[in-house]
Amino acid sequence: MKKLLGVTLGILTAIGGFVDIGDLVTNALVGARFGMRMAWVVVVGVVGICLYAEMSGRIVALSGRPVFDLIRERLGPRTGMVTLIASFLVTLLTLIAEIGGVALAFELASGVNYLLWMPLAALAVWLVIWRVKFSRLEQVFGLLGLLLIAFAVALFKLGPDWGQLLHQATSPRPSGHETWATYAYYAIALFGAAMTPYEVFFFSSGGVEEKWTRRDLRTARTNVFVGFPLGGLLSLAIAGCAAVVYLPAGIEVSTLGQVTLPAAVALGKLGLAVVLIGVFAATFGAALETALSCGYTIAQYRGWQWGKFVRPRDASRFHVVMIVCMILAVLTLLTGVDPVLVTEYSVVFAAMALPLTYLPILIIANDPDYVGRQTNGRIRNFLGLLYLTLLVIASVAAIPLMIATKAGQ
Repeated sequence: MKKLLGVTLGILTAIGGFVDIGDLVTNALVGARFGMRMAWVVVVGVVGICLYAEMSGRIVALSGRPVFDLIRERLGPRTGMVTLIASFLVTLLTLIAEIGGVALAFELASGVNYLLWMPLAALAVWLVIWRVKFSRLEQVFGLLGLLLIAFAVALFKLGPDWGQLLHQATSPRPSGHETWATYAYYAIALFGAAMTPYEVFFFSSGGVEEKWTRRDLRTARTNVFVGFPLGGLLSLAIAGCAAVVYLPAGIEVSTLGQVTLPAAVALGKLGLAVVLIGVFAATFGAALETALSCGYTIAQYRGWQWGKFVRPRDASRFHVVMIVCMILAVLTLLTGVDPVLVTEYSVVFAAMALPLTYLPILIIANDPDYVGRQTNGRIRNFLGLLYLTLLVIASVAAIPLMIATKAGQ
């Protein structure tokens, strides 16, 4: 039973990382505009995040230290600072989007404007981080997030033409009036949503919170190879529902309500209720992850005491960083900026920061001073370098494509 519960860290990372507000919105938007023609991006993203998350878990299990703690030591303070700034800013932007997503989920359930829910959502995130044990946090929100499987059930109930969906998935090209530039822009956005930087920092720091050792390597790998592919399947189901309901009608997805509507069409009010709980759990879990990751990265770089495994009074600076980040998130959202728009931009900016996040991990995973004899083999290094090349291409192309397509319009 203890080993089974240990896998929930991977489930939480998948539901709150792979299927967060960014993935919910981006997959539905892409499904509505391109059908399943970008399914390959999700597959590529799943393989990539599994590859680097496995490295992160191995580093933690063998060294007993989180990845960001080692980045400064191995690469020096200057390189560590560049990585810190890039990853922290993207994580903060993602936190803004996630808290907005929690508020939007409350709005869908209650009919009360999301701006009124915003401070309460941030307060709830802080209270859970402050009072709830890490193990309980991952179990509750990770498992509740599994209710998003209702999207897969809804896809079957909608009775799609499976041959048509398969044809779309095997035809990776723009559809209708869409251009290659727009197709490439959303491919990068989807790739950024799949490999968001905070995922590996949360995963490695969570391994320290769980006190992983060499004996826990199997648990770490199970978390990776169960959690992230599960998140990928849920992502494909979300895109599939949007492709069936919206693509034939030429309707674009621009709100969280439109993301959940196919479940209501297929499963009725009960199905919609289940999906809303799953959306709340996924966005709330991601808000917890991103808030913790903001604290993890800065505290680990600065050498401060950090983590939920120590008393808050002994890790006061770690908690202050998270509180400040959540206040900034609420103040930003209270300006009236659209949380969905913030989400769309956050996944693109995440793509820009990816090389700075994953190159240090690849270097440390090849350093015997930290992982002993279990350094990357030839296959892992080949795949790691291949993905690093893809990350650099995505990072360089993100801004020009954003300008050329007017952010995908």
